[in-house]
Amino acid sequence: MANENRVQPSGQMVEADWEQTAASLQSQIDALQRAGNEPVFCYDPQPVAKPTYPNVRLTGFFHADALWASQSLENQIAVGNGVAADGDVQDGADFRRARLAAVGQAWDNIDYMLEMDFAFPGRPSFMDVWLEIDDVVGTSNLRIGQFRQPFGMDGLTSVKEMTFLERGLPFAFLPFRQIGAMLHGHSHDELATYAVSGFRFPSDTFGGNVGDNGGYGLATRVTGLLVNRPDAGGLLHIGGGYSFIDPANDLVRYRNQPEVFVGETGGGALVPTGVPGNLPPFVDTGLLPTENVNLASLEIAMSYGSFYAQSEAITAFVNRRGGDSLTLPGMYAHAGYFLTGETRVYNGKSGVFGRVKPNRNVGKDGGIGAWEIAARWSAIDLNDADIQGGRLNNLTGGLNWYLNPNTKFQFNYIHAMLDSPINGSSNADLFAMRAQVDF
Repeated sequence: MANENRVQPSGQMVEADWEQTAASLQSQIDALQRAGNEPVFCYDPQPVAKPTYPNVRLTGFFHADALWASQSLENQIAVGNGVAADGDVQDGADFRRARLAAVGQAWDNIDYMLEMDFAFPGRPSFMDVWLEIDDVVGTSNLRIGQFRQPFGMDGLTSVKEMTFLERGLPFAFLPFRQIGAMLHGHSHDELATYAVSGFRFPSDTFGGNVGDNGGYGLATRVTGLLVNRPDAGGLLHIGGGYSFIDPANDLVRYRNQPEVFVGETGGGALVPTGVPGNLPPFVDTGLLPTENVNLASLEIAMSYGSFYAQSEAITAFVNRRGGDSLTLPGMYAHAGYFLTGETRVYNGKSGVFGRVKPNRNVGKDGGIGAWEIAARWSAIDLNDADIQGGRLNNLTGGLNWYLNPNTKFQFNYIHAMLDSPINGSSNADLFAMRAQVDF
């Protein structure tokens, strides 16, 4: 038979099959040799691009505001220091802020920010202009330049992420942006933050300060989360701050408007005759000859589900030159609730509430965005000893519509209650709205 002896009893391959297999292998070897040294199969990983320094990213935002005001005649007289026309708050519209910033890294351990505001007096004015060195002391970073001083939860919350159009009335006491150096950091689990800074005071809108008679300040803040239950949607934040200020010009001044600001700085020819070009302060100590100032603050905040609340008390202890020391207190409390079910995000690295992110954005997501209602009471008392700066209480109701994480509309109704030692009690009602976009 033709294939009778193809397989031997042992299962070994017969001579004909062996020759056929050998010929096939030789054919493959010949093919490889013809291909030269190129491998038939190879692994060619893409090279990992090394980061290049310096790098830069452009960011910015603007606030377009509108205001309608209604005052009693008594309020106009009190705000205008006896002259009704000087205290007549005008309706209007304004760009409250219009900022551009370059942020990035100069090296793998050097961050920087250069931010300018084209709406603030100075046009453009320096905002956050600093460099930061990572891990200078352990995991603590060192920031040098002009920046927001570490004092107050309200003051350290980004203006892009505020619940209301403006910060509460006690914000008038803060040293806020000054030129200096700050060491800051947070715990590994982001349950605590700490910061201490030294700065020159007072800095102008371009970060400058001169004077060899004082001109120094210190600020420090610590925060911690007593409760942190992300799974249950709850947290409890506490914190405190202290600041010492020895002004270079031996002067301080505390004043504030009723938590809204619209003005015209384009020149007298553009402002109607006989009315103020800017919203005048409702309370004002005037210039105080000062040796130094001590500031103390306490803060508490919480969130549970779609509800959150925040409160601060700040007191300024002013050691005057040639006069009695002053104790000037202020405080606020506010709360918000998301009608659409969102939760206010907490920024554990900075110890403040962060950005609101709608569950469903307006646009291709087909959502209605995030809707939030909020209310605030705030107060500041600038009366003490012979200083009669006035006492102001504000009640504010707010409605916020977040179309997406980068676009929102805000609506505030403010009822301002002024108690002037000279002109008595009076009221004002203000309705303001804002459009914001950032990138």
